[in-house]
Amino acid sequence: MSGITPEIVAEHGLSPEEYERVLHALGREPNLTELGIFSVMWSEHCSYKSSRIHLKKLPTEGPQVICGPGENAGVVDIGDGQAAIFKMESHNHPSYIEPYQGAATGVGGILRDVFTMGARPIANMNALRFGRPDHPKMRHLISGVVHGIGGYGNCVGVPTVGGEVNFHPAYDGNILVNAMTVGVADTDKIFYSAASGVGNPIVYVGSKTGRDGIHGATMASADFGEDTEEKRPTVQVGDPFTEKLLIEACLELMASDAIVAIQDMGAAGLTSSSVEMASKGGVGIQLDMDKVPQRETGMTAYEMMLSESQERMLMVLKPGREDFAEAIFRKWELDFAVIGHVTDTGHMVLVHNGETVCDIPLAPLADDAPLYDRPAMPRDAYKAWSGVKPLGDVPESTDIVADLVRIMGSPDVASRRWIWEQYDHMVGADTLQRPGGDAAVVRVHGTQKGIAISTDCTPRYCYADPYEGGKQAIAECYRNITTVGATPLAVTNCLNFANPQRPEIMAQLTGCLEGMGEACRALDFPIVSGNVSLYNESKATGGGSAILPTPAIGGIGLLKDIDVMTTVAFKAEDEAIVLIGKTEGHLGQSIWLREVHGSEDGAPPPVDLAAEKAAGDFVRAQVQAGTLSAVHDISDGGLLVAVAEMALAGNMGAEIGLPEGTAPTAWLFGEDQGRYLVTTSDAPALCAAANALGIPALPIGETGGQAVSILNGDEVSLDTLRKAHEDFFPNLMGADAALA
Repeated sequence: MSGITPEIVAEHGLSPEEYERVLHALGREPNLTELGIFSVMWSEHCSYKSSRIHLKKLPTEGPQVICGPGENAGVVDIGDGQAAIFKMESHNHPSYIEPYQGAATGVGGILRDVFTMGARPIANMNALRFGRPDHPKMRHLISGVVHGIGGYGNCVGVPTVGGEVNFHPAYDGNILVNAMTVGVADTDKIFYSAASGVGNPIVYVGSKTGRDGIHGATMASADFGEDTEEKRPTVQVGDPFTEKLLIEACLELMASDAIVAIQDMGAAGLTSSSVEMASKGGVGIQLDMDKVPQRETGMTAYEMMLSESQERMLMVLKPGREDFAEAIFRKWELDFAVIGHVTDTGHMVLVHNGETVCDIPLAPLADDAPLYDRPAMPRDAYKAWSGVKPLGDVPESTDIVADLVRIMGSPDVASRRWIWEQYDHMVGADTLQRPGGDAAVVRVHGTQKGIAISTDCTPRYCYADPYEGGKQAIAECYRNITTVGATPLAVTNCLNFANPQRPEIMAQLTGCLEGMGEACRALDFPIVSGNVSLYNESKATGGGSAILPTPAIGGIGLLKDIDVMTTVAFKAEDEAIVLIGKTEGHLGQSIWLREVHGSEDGAPPPVDLAAEKAAGDFVRAQVQAGTLSAVHDISDGGLLVAVAEMALAGNMGAEIGLPEGTAPTAWLFGEDQGRYLVTTSDAPALCAAANALGIPALPIGETGGQAVSILNGDEVSLDTLRKAHEDFFPNLMGADAALA
């Protein structure tokens, strides 16, 4: 008897039906080690059992795509025999429980996903969601997460070049920490994870295995109850200095011909890495657990297989190359051990203390994981459930200037300087556009090429209308990359949702994915990698329930010549400010409506994908032709906020007017999509070129002075705007701000 009780099964996150599948796969009862392996491999975090069926509908191919979803990261061609390798992942639950280590190990994990494939990481990004700024726990969470990201990224020597931050009460009990890494590799030196070659040695490199992070994948696949503090041991502990050594050692070995396959040990640690390598290669695997480097005494096979200790990799080497590889890792003062070999059995076999403690057929473990087509509310039923009211009549602003100042200092619009000044965004000396603009730009070392990177999502839009919100997340990322003059190449995503067993949450997931897929097709912007994080809801005291649907998008684009690049800052006096794109004055779900009236009513702005592509292609062509001196997309807060941001970035004011008969509030604060603000010395020529293509283009003012002037005399000084814009985070963080 194995002693596996229904209680033990439940503790491992498996339903009774799923346990029946385990019994069927094995033809017998599992022992505890085998049950643990099934539990993590069949967890939501590792198997995507509630989302796989829908992810298959996303567009993942294009002439630029070298490798789409299914590997450690996505790979796209950037010309000249080079590829960009990138991915975004979540570390949400760990960061709520232990914010510093949760965020730090999130950065470490995504770095490994990228350098596992042979790329040198060149940039990190992040997408963060916090609850109410005045929530009693929020300052602690913000401080821990920001210091964790900075502490790890700064030490490992990869610049953190940008990201995004939102605040909303829906994240009070379940913050989101999504980390993204971009790397560059030669196209003929890309490494994959499929094991091959019966008898080939399996080697373990990096740090020793401890008891930290056991059940991390299972914890990440459940919602929070009252016991979040008890889950602290499931959070991994990171060491960025070891990670730096691991990067250098792996890249040195990759320059040889010794590696057959390589996989990082991320979620579910040694279990997922070994299972994925063997199953992708259609082979078996045998491991001797006595040879696994351990930093604690008396570890069981169960603990070693489920530990998520950081800074570890698994490799299959060519026979006879063990000594050569070991010498490299010893030089970098890292552990190296041959712990097993590839077999032709199709099974995972583990031997510990001379006994076989696990013998599992790999096919059901990897390929036959549960797959659920969970019920989703129809769109109309979801709309009724969401409780989002129609917009109704919106009063005109009584004080445009006061509203602007208020929005510029609001949580979702205020300067993030306090955050990004804690990140080393210049290490490596290739950062060309640092945090604070629409997209970061990093030079491809030793070339004239640049990679533009942006992370985007507007969760309030996704909640009000998941389909339009999904479209908008892709479209805004596309716009941000376009503003610097780059050609958008591909997308990674981090799909953060609540409990998929609730039909209203599945309506959010399926709606967002439908919108994302449609936008990716229309904009030639395929999805090449990603991550799904479900069960992001909390029953903890003081917490909300479900998070807002948050399909965070990370996109990259290519600048062929970094000398032809634009930024958001006004550059010169007396230049024309031109609005590109159609303005209807859409105030539903706007920041103005929320900050000034405390209302989250109305539908989000619709996204016209054909108009989005036309405007993007036009703006990009104008940047490359050198006719534009500054470019900024219009998003949160609308046109007037975009003007103010450009003015502050360039320390130069502007005077703008309104078309005759226009309602000022809707014109200035509406969040219509597909729009850009640009500056030029020749507005008539620019507008004529746009209009010839059927693209709306309208001069709205000109640069100059030290104030933003509007409405025939209303004006606000840059000093007033800057103080409002810069004060939010220092005031919120108090002593923490002073320490930064």
